[in-house]
Amino acid sequence: MISINNISVFHGGDALFEEVSFFINDKDRIGLVGRNGAGKSTLMKILSGNSNPDTGNISFPKEFTRGYLSQELSFHGNKTVLQETETAFKEIKALEKRYNDLTDRVSHHTSHEAPDYMDLLTEWHDVGHRLEILGIGKLEEQMERILVGLGFARTDFSRSVAEFSGGWQMRIELAKLLLRKPDLLLLDEPTNHLDIEAIIWLEEFLQDYEGAVLLVSHDRAFLDRVTNRTIEIINRNIDDYPASYSKFVELRKERRDHLLAQKKNQDKGIRQTEILIEKFRYKASKAKFAQSLIKQLDRTERIEVDDEDNSAIRFRFPEGPRSGQLVFEAKHVTKRYGQKVILEDITFHVNRGDRIAFVGKNGEGKTTMAKIMVGEEPAEGDINPGYNVKIGFYAQHQADRLNGDETVFNTIDKIAPSEMSARVRSLLGAFLFRGDDVDKKVKVLSGGEKSRLALAKLLLEPVNCLVLDEPTNHLDMRSKEVLKEALNNYSGTLIVVSHDRDFLDGLVNKIFYFRNHSIKEYIGGVYEFLESQKTASFRELELSRGLLPDARKNGNTEKPKTNNVPVDKQKQKELKKLERQLAESEKKISELESSITHVELKLSKPELLNATESKEIYAHYDKHKLQLAEEMSRWENLGAELEKARNN
Repeated sequence: MISINNISVFHGGDALFEEVSFFINDKDRIGLVGRNGAGKSTLMKILSGNSNPDTGNISFPKEFTRGYLSQELSFHGNKTVLQETETAFKEIKALEKRYNDLTDRVSHHTSHEAPDYMDLLTEWHDVGHRLEILGIGKLEEQMERILVGLGFARTDFSRSVAEFSGGWQMRIELAKLLLRKPDLLLLDEPTNHLDIEAIIWLEEFLQDYEGAVLLVSHDRAFLDRVTNRTIEIINRNIDDYPASYSKFVELRKERRDHLLAQKKNQDKGIRQTEILIEKFRYKASKAKFAQSLIKQLDRTERIEVDDEDNSAIRFRFPEGPRSGQLVFEAKHVTKRYGQKVILEDITFHVNRGDRIAFVGKNGEGKTTMAKIMVGEEPAEGDINPGYNVKIGFYAQHQADRLNGDETVFNTIDKIAPSEMSARVRSLLGAFLFRGDDVDKKVKVLSGGEKSRLALAKLLLEPVNCLVLDEPTNHLDMRSKEVLKEALNNYSGTLIVVSHDRDFLDGLVNKIFYFRNHSIKEYIGGVYEFLESQKTASFRELELSRGLLPDARKNGNTEKPKTNNVPVDKQKQKELKKLERQLAESEKKISELESSITHVELKLSKPELLNATESKEIYAHYDKHKLQLAEEMSRWENLGAELEKARNN
């Protein structure tokens, strides 16, 4: 267990956070949240040992290890991907040497009764246990598993790290960190450079991770899949919730409503006290009473409630001209960079009103196709927009087209329609430009700030087709909600390149999946698509194990014999039934855990409950605890049955 004890950090005399205390347990999965500038990164650096608090301290167990995913890369030389990844094993190599030395000393110790022998034996056992956890003897297997999981092809292993972009180099850094298996894993925006498939792999890896995980992320779906606890930095302190992000949002609202009610009552009492003080302080007979009231007020701990921007930022896109029914038509499109084929013989069409997500691994051609569609990249074949199509395109380089001498405010104000002119500051606030930020010149903004401004500007342009390349990269949760709501109200055609599942959910109704130089089209939302991919992956796994007939085996192109089909169909039917029951059980467990968390929050505020309510809540709590234990047992049995069915 890690103990954070009354730590404070001050910037320019103001407290970033003050006397903050909490614990991190062995297998916690913590999401660290808070507004931009609240101190999330500062706290991460303190926990990683790269910074120190101004006051307070942190207690770590003996021999405790920490790993921090820094956004600053430090690759030097011409190491290959595999050679660079192997540097993660420095600790293992040192431990292995130490273990061999201890083994030799233990085996040659002259007296088993000597006081130092038991100490030597204990250290030998501890080092051996650590090596076992780190997977000594399976290092190559671990490297391959993690690198492939993060999206590297095996042919990439021998390539120089210098050949890869910064995003892929960051994946190597993440791979090294996961291979080191620290007791506390600190991840700051780990999904920023990952595609959907790598994100899902990382989620599953972290769910089974042996140590504790603390992470900062603006990917809501990722937080919900990985974390079971949320710590919010707020009002120079922290609030700790035993829940993942979505449940935290609900619990936070309930808690805030309670605080607002308490603050209202407190403010009323303070006003009444101040009236009494003012009434009696100048009367000799009541002066002592007035002074006691003043002291009482001074001792009162004022309830603080964070300012929450609940102003509804709703607006409609300026109406663009109506396009023809056919928005894009692509015929036999091929794209090469030198000898490298990115896309090959692609044919598709986009109709008016389509809402399409481009998904797939990085490097498969999603951004390239977006650029081809808007005319920013040449390609073989034909791709043409339809009649009267007016395109709005958002890409990272869009920020470079902004006028550097304009202020942030003027950049938006001069193109805002009349009905939005009074709300320009609200719109900019939603994209993280607050206070004096709006008066900054564009040329002094960071790359991320310019990207956010370019996106806000695009939302006000009258177009009938939007092509957006990773629009959520520099946005926080609130900004993403504003953007998603605006796009849901958009009546034109939408094409978006994104790996943010929560953002895509409910926004798109068609998926273009980029893989192996081609595109496959799926009708439906992003989670339906991912479920179909999971099913396809499962079938491929069964084929590889020889559990399903495969016409491709041994070069056999004949169809499988019909007498095998009923057996396989029956097996698939049984598997699907067990998978459905398991999913239903997981859903019920989630609901029960949510209900228990809700009750625990109420029990944490006993002053808000009367005796009758307390009795009912405790009864409700005990009932759900029992149901949860029973359902967990059922879930374990179903899991064992499913595993057995798959292996038979």
